[in-house]
Amino acid sequence: MPPRRINDTYMDVDSDSDISIHGDDQNSRSKPKGKGKAVDRGKAAKNKGKAKEQPYAWEATYTRSWDTVQEDESGSLQGAVEDLIARGRRRRLLAPASAIRRTIIRHLVLILDLSSAMMDRDMRPTRFDLMLQYAREFITEWFDQNPLGQIGVVGMRSGLGERIGEMSGNPQDVLRCISERHKLEPSGEPSLQNAVEMARSSMAHLPIHSSREILIIFGSLTTCDPGNIHDTLDECVKDKIRISIIALAAEMKICRDMCDKTGGQFGVAMNEGHFKDLLFELIPPPAQRAVARAGGAGTTNPAADLMMMGFPTRLPNTSPPSLCQKFATFQRIVIFVPYQAVSTLEGSVNPSANCHGCGTPFKDAPVATGSGSGGANHTEGMSPYGRYRCPDCSNDFCTECDVFVHDVVHSCPGCGK
Repeated sequence: MPPRRINDTYMDVDSDSDISIHGDDQNSRSKPKGKGKAVDRGKAAKNKGKAKEQPYAWEATYTRSWDTVQEDESGSLQGAVEDLIARGRRRRLLAPASAIRRTIIRHLVLILDLSSAMMDRDMRPTRFDLMLQYAREFITEWFDQNPLGQIGVVGMRSGLGERIGEMSGNPQDVLRCISERHKLEPSGEPSLQNAVEMARSSMAHLPIHSSREILIIFGSLTTCDPGNIHDTLDECVKDKIRISIIALAAEMKICRDMCDKTGGQFGVAMNEGHFKDLLFELIPPPAQRAVARAGGAGTTNPAADLMMMGFPTRLPNTSPPSLCQKFATFQRIVIFVPYQAVSTLEGSVNPSANCHGCGTPFKDAPVATGSGSGGANHTEGMSPYGRYRCPDCSNDFCTECDVFVHDVVHSCPGCGK
């Protein structure tokens, strides 16, 4: 049967076909002809492409993180993961775009949640084991970037605050106190107030030029406090203690208030990697906060811009007794035995030709230094050779070094006493 023409198109219709030619005629009449039909087809195809590009409503606010992870030539994702980690580290390094005055000497109390909530397995292997692992890495890196700082460790379990490690500047001592897992077995409920009070009391004696920080790793949704925790928070604000909290479960209002009022950081860990990122963001020294200047003359940085360090200080007689390193007793002044004036070189075994302190050459012949007879010069404490010998190490010093050591250094450079 020859093909029949319908609306400028050809169809092969045989006798056994179920297609109704009459129905095709009706459909063809209802549609526009010619060029208009081609335009409609183009618009339909274009609209269909736009529909595919437009995301769903639930995808508009959701980050498709799997699209940013690409496999390498071998089909592994290791390279993509390492690239994401490197990007995060680089972002942390480039974060301070402007010059910020940071604290040099830091004192940090690390508070660990040792409650029963830390045995949950939403973070592998458990919250408790992962916290100890990251805490060890945090302490090592913290001391590497803050060599003058000190860290103390406090735990909270069974409604009490437990001192795990005293504040120390030796990273090995801090790591040793959290190395024995069986002594830190979680139990009971935590107590934020008791732990913060213990940390605050351990930093009450610190000077104003050092920072006072508390870092809390909190995994519970409850806290068992004996009193009003807001009173403790007010005391921390008064003592200029900065509190930062990393929550492993969810955000609690009291945790957010403690961080906001003290100028600390608060974050909720979504997974293991995010937990480590939040923890390591607290390693760099915090920005130094300005304090009010005396007399209401605006704000300035802490008053201890210049601080004495490196040598012991001679205390006045009215000061309270302090522990003497040499005699291991409490003294009001630093006792330093004067050097002995060398009156003769006879009997000296290989006397040094130069000063042990500054290297200035000594005189070979005695010189009269007093106004009286030459024989009485040495009786007034003056050496005719310009030599003053330490009775402990037998090193000789010149006159200038003798005065400097006894008035400023207060310890012998030769023997350290």
